[in-house]
Amino acid sequence: MDGIRARGGRRALGTLTGLLAAALAMSPATAAGQAASWLDFDALTGELRALAGSSERVTLESLGRSHEGRDVWMLRIADPAGPPLDQRPGVLVVGTLSGDHLVGSHLALAAARHLAGGGAAEADLGQHVIYVVPRLNPDGAERFFSGARDGSRLNALPYDDDNDGRTDEDGAQDLNGDGVVTVMRVADPAGAYMVHPDDPRLMKRADPAAGETGTHTLHREGRDTDGDGFVAEDGPGGVDLDRNFQHAYPYWEADAGHYMVSEPESRALMDFVVAHRNVAAILTFGHSDNLVTPPDARGELAAATVLDLPAFADASLDEVFEVGVFAPPSSSFGFGGGPRLRGAQPGRDNDPNSGRRPATTVDAGDREYFSAVSDAYREITGIESVGVTREAEGAFFQYGYFHFGVPSFTTPGWGLPEAEGDAAGGADGRVLAGLEAAGRDAFVPWTPFDHPDLGAVEIGGFRPYATVNPDPSALDDLGPAHGRFVARLASMLPRVRIAETEVTAHGGGVFTVRATVVNEGYFPSALQHGVVARAVDPVTVQIQVPPEDVLTGDDKTAEFPRLDGSGTRRTVTWVVRGRPGASVEIRVRAQKGGSDTATVTLR
Repeated sequence: MDGIRARGGRRALGTLTGLLAAALAMSPATAAGQAASWLDFDALTGELRALAGSSERVTLESLGRSHEGRDVWMLRIADPAGPPLDQRPGVLVVGTLSGDHLVGSHLALAAARHLAGGGAAEADLGQHVIYVVPRLNPDGAERFFSGARDGSRLNALPYDDDNDGRTDEDGAQDLNGDGVVTVMRVADPAGAYMVHPDDPRLMKRADPAAGETGTHTLHREGRDTDGDGFVAEDGPGGVDLDRNFQHAYPYWEADAGHYMVSEPESRALMDFVVAHRNVAAILTFGHSDNLVTPPDARGELAAATVLDLPAFADASLDEVFEVGVFAPPSSSFGFGGGPRLRGAQPGRDNDPNSGRRPATTVDAGDREYFSAVSDAYREITGIESVGVTREAEGAFFQYGYFHFGVPSFTTPGWGLPEAEGDAAGGADGRVLAGLEAAGRDAFVPWTPFDHPDLGAVEIGGFRPYATVNPDPSALDDLGPAHGRFVARLASMLPRVRIAETEVTAHGGGVFTVRATVVNEGYFPSALQHGVVARAVDPVTVQIQVPPEDVLTGDDKTAEFPRLDGSGTRRTVTWVVRGRPGASVEIRVRAQKGGSDTATVTLR
């Protein structure tokens, strides 16, 4: 019992009497009530197959399988007639990268239904293609439907979170049997936290400068099963897939995986994206936001809204790596007490002057596009504020912009209801007041419990899943709205065409050929960052004559790295030698904006 560790010192056990009966009186039916509308894997699969069978526009395929053998499904939505699908500008929609974000897969499914039905006109599915991966993390999402609800974001990879050579041996537990896993607070005069004076349900870090004294430590609900001094530090699973991608990858953090794109689910998505360079925009549903609030004047995202109560409980595990015994303290791999280097990320553990730094903010030349899409999102969905978010690190939408070079967006997919008046208790109080104003049962009242290791504790806190998912009844409105937004996003993709051609004969078989190309879409053929990162091919305009017949003017294959949208034009001119009356084809190709051809006659 004395071996349990806490930030700030060993805890002194409180003297509250454990009342197990009172804890059990809290019925698990409240937590189970949400399950009626959320789809488990089998139900989701049935919906996807039914949708694919109902429309010639929709095909269903598996990108790969999860650790537990579940398919990572993808819908491909396009009119069969028209250009080859992999040559059309495409939108990629991905939901439920984090296992607790169930709403993401439902919004992705609703968007697919909208596009497969009568809502496809604006998307122009004869010229565009929409790829929808509704549930990238099927194993993580499935945990909602079995056992106590713990709000896990992880996939099913067995993982040694505490670095002791064992996996998944010490997870959170539903000790009081109320059907959910929440937080334990323990009376401790050496603790760092105190009951919030404005709302006794909440906690705050004591501020000694303000004369405050800590009274409690906090932990995840559970036990120190493996006897290492930490409570519930190594539970089932593995990796939060929206922290497993390449940009700002959070090295050595347990939920990010052993290395970038380490998981079969994230690898399946990455393999698809690399093979489909026609993807011109990305939308993910997750725990970050750049749609309700677009990047600011410096290109930075809005500050995250993180709940203190679960963060305080997780902070009790901050020293886990220092206790692990898998590798010696001198290990250069970051295990044990050795350094945990984070790679080329400014302001972290390496020299910020050692070479060019990776971009971490949206390029000034691209911000207007993010703002315009944000305006469209708020107009269509009516969402003006979001609730709980987190700092994006290793998120797929970041890869989409910083590495793949396309406009890439993310949103929780629902808005936090507004509460009347000013909420007490900071972010926790604001979120709780908003949810309660909407009639949500989002908080489990603190209840005494006689802990087998800690003695008298209280168990309670935010109800898992309630702060990151709306009530399922909201899907009736949110789903179609997001379908309309995806259609709008598709309508904004670059669309490069040959607008005009002209031939001037000079005699002697010499001709000047001009071709004017236009980008009829809203987005440029490449974002400015896509040009800087060389992530997007330049627009090419090519005349189909032998190279030696191009006498002067532009190259046979003319290139320009970027063609702005909204009707921007560029003219290419060749002076060629040819047979009078011959037909010559001109081709234009934009990797993200499609292709076009025109034929001129030399006369």
